[in-house]
Amino acid sequence: MTTVSVSERGQISIPASARKRLGIRPKSKVSVEVRDNEIVIKPVRSISEVAGIFREYAKGKTTNWDTIRNEAMKAVAEEIENETRR
Repeated sequence: MTTVSVSERGQISIPASARKRLGIRPKSKVSVEVRDNEIVIKPVRSISEVAGIFREYAKGKTTNWDTIRNEAMKAVAEEIENETRR
């Protein structure tokens, strides 16, 4: 665990090791959530960062996001069904 200071403007710096481990770069978006007595900071991935994952499901057939989403949903459902059969 690393301890950081809060600035007068309420800002903190995320340690470089944590940014590197989570892939947080300058201009990255993060979500901030208060849970009980904690603050949880998580990276938020843009659609362009995860686009390659979804395109794999569509197998290069299209760049239409509706088609890609539908193909991805079908593929994920098939994977879940296969896992429950094991």
